[in-house]
Amino acid sequence: MSPTVYLLALLRAVFLERRQLLLENLALRQQVAVLRRGVKRVRLEDRDRIFWIGMRRLLTNWQQALMIVKPETVIRWHRKGWKYYWRRKSKPHKPGRPPISFKLIHLIRRMSMENATWGAPRIQDELALLGHEVAASTVARYMVKARNPKRGQAWTTFIRNHLDRTVACDFFTVPTLAFKTLYVFVVLGHARRRILHVGVTTNPTAEWAARRLVEALPGIGAAPDYLVRDRDSIYGHVFQRQARVLDLREMVTQYQSPWQNAYCERVIGTLRRECTDHVLPMSERHLTSILREYVAFYNEDRPHQGLDGDAPDGRAVESEREGEVIGVPVLGGLHHRYTRAAA
Repeated sequence: MSPTVYLLALLRAVFLERRQLLLENLALRQQVAVLRRGVKRVRLEDRDRIFWIGMRRLLTNWQQALMIVKPETVIRWHRKGWKYYWRRKSKPHKPGRPPISFKLIHLIRRMSMENATWGAPRIQDELALLGHEVAASTVARYMVKARNPKRGQAWTTFIRNHLDRTVACDFFTVPTLAFKTLYVFVVLGHARRRILHVGVTTNPTAEWAARRLVEALPGIGAAPDYLVRDRDSIYGHVFQRQARVLDLREMVTQYQSPWQNAYCERVIGTLRRECTDHVLPMSERHLTSILREYVAFYNEDRPHQGLDGDAPDGRAVESEREGEVIGVPVLGGLHHRYTRAAA
């Protein structure tokens, strides 16, 4: 029922005789009672609520005439409408600081992650030079908070800054045909991801690992500056003394943190997937021969994603004019070395 119909009904009730009004009121109450017995919950609309809020102010005994809901419900409607009215009236016409775009939020987070020592003012200045006017408080809100604000450079940052002067070493195991365990010692150069040395033994010791380190590195004065290794007990005093003789500064990773020696762990995974998982060595000599053949292929011919598709030793691009493509088997055909042969 529209508000106009409500108003007409109200005017009609004002001018009706009292006896007629009482009878009509009685008839309406009887019908409402019937509806209440048949309908468990009456569905009201906003206009119904507005009507009874108005009747609360106009009709003295409105509680006695109200039957569809409790009087407390009408009071709650009135208070809710009052809050809504003042909330709309108090709403500012002009918003405060305009929101920034998701692209700019991503840029702030990226800068804070890539530059651990930068604070909000430093990032704000950098953004201003890029054409973004942002408050320092906004920058601080969207920065990625470091776990330890006083920490220095990240481990990955150190590795990248010293790639040319860093080598890494690690061990992995290979089972033999006779169910024995062979230990493989790998030395990797970070600069070109080149495998400098692989050694195989059944009984690894600190003296044995120290000799393999000497074989891997060219000698005093030409060796790299840093050696990344884990905390294995095999790197004992003999190994550490040999590292000092080679003028190597050992960078020892934390406990159970293989990702800190990620390059060496990655090349060990490659050696497993592409070589040792496909062979059953019979002895140290057999496995050493297999690994040396694969390492030569790895260093000279295998493309490396970290080197933009180049091989660790460097591989020249051959043009179609140089001849047909031929494949040279490696490890009995497990891999192939491809090159162009002149016609």
